[in-house]
Amino acid sequence: MSRLLRASFARLKKDKTFWICMAVMFGIGALFVISNYVTMKFRGYGATVDDALFSYGTYIGMFLAAFSSLYIGKEYSDGTIRNKLVVGHSRSSIYLSNLIVNMVVSLLLATAYIAAVLGIGIPLLGGLHSTLESVLRVLFGSVMMAFALASIFTLLSMLNQNKAAAAVIELAGFFIFVFFSIYIHARLLEPKVYESYSYVDENNGKVVTEEAEPNPNYLTGTKRAVFAFAEDFLPTGQSLQLSQWAPTHYERMLAYSAVLCVITTAGGVYFFRKKDLK
Repeated sequence: MSRLLRASFARLKKDKTFWICMAVMFGIGALFVISNYVTMKFRGYGATVDDALFSYGTYIGMFLAAFSSLYIGKEYSDGTIRNKLVVGHSRSSIYLSNLIVNMVVSLLLATAYIAAVLGIGIPLLGGLHSTLESVLRVLFGSVMMAFALASIFTLLSMLNQNKAAAAVIELAGFFIFVFFSIYIHARLLEPKVYESYSYVDENNGKVVTEEAEPNPNYLTGTKRAVFAFAEDFLPTGQSLQLSQWAPTHYERMLAYSAVLCVITTAGGVYFFRKKDLK
């Protein structure tokens, strides 16, 4: 395995897709901070470095999907995987080495974004307002979420020899689950009751008061439990909570991420061992 990893990381240093993803992640972090600074400076809204620090969680999956499908797909198209088998490497070690590369890349992409936010944001917006404990807590949660995404994309890439098809499947799947998670998150944020409010009737100039009433869209019972589970279980749902520093069930999310890593890795290794490599 060590020889596989050395070869993989040597190749990673020269991989154009990897460096493009790193540059774009750094650029997004910088853009996020500058946007917050402009908002604070010219519109008078409060903005801090904290607001942008973990926003990468909502789209890091897009870059991981692109990198994983192209990086592993190139190994198939160039015959690298077959060559690794010929020289005596096991299928399990080949799979796990690619998984480790994807996980390391997820960390590097996150680091590029955070470096831009802190390096540009602190001079413009000042230091962090959150405690070190809170920062480390959300950081660890986002790392576990990224590892879960890396595990899923490794599974899809290793079991699909066509890199174009793998890229389409992974990117399309990621965006579908992002939109699905946004919908779930919005439904869970529905208020239980519409508060009472008053307004002036334009026709007669009188003040009209509307009484508080139950919100028919508020989720209750089993349906709410299912929506809450989906938000905590899906990495895209976790990313929305972590980017807002508001994980509802932090420990549960960590456990779900670990479960996803174990299940997808075990399943990926099992099916890759049986895969007919053309």
